[in-house]
Amino acid sequence: MADPPSPASLIEFIAKGITSEPEAVAVQVRDGGRLLELETAADDRGRVIGRQGRVAKAMRAVLGASRHGADCRLDIVD
Repeated sequence: MADPPSPASLIEFIAKGITSEPEAVAVQVRDGGRLLELETAADDRGRVIGRQGRVAKAMRAVLGASRHGADCRLDIVD
């Protein structure tokens, strides 16, 4: 059985799927792997956050449900 994806690669995969400029998506791992910072193109930031933060909340829920991402925090940076 294959190893599960890292939390950073999971968030990157999701973000690239919903943005119009997937090449601009970058995930920085900070604080010993406990903090993930998601960077996107300025035009795609609204897509990643979603109305009333629903998309960002869903991404955080998927991250929290993953095996290695349960103790990670996701920040969407400018």
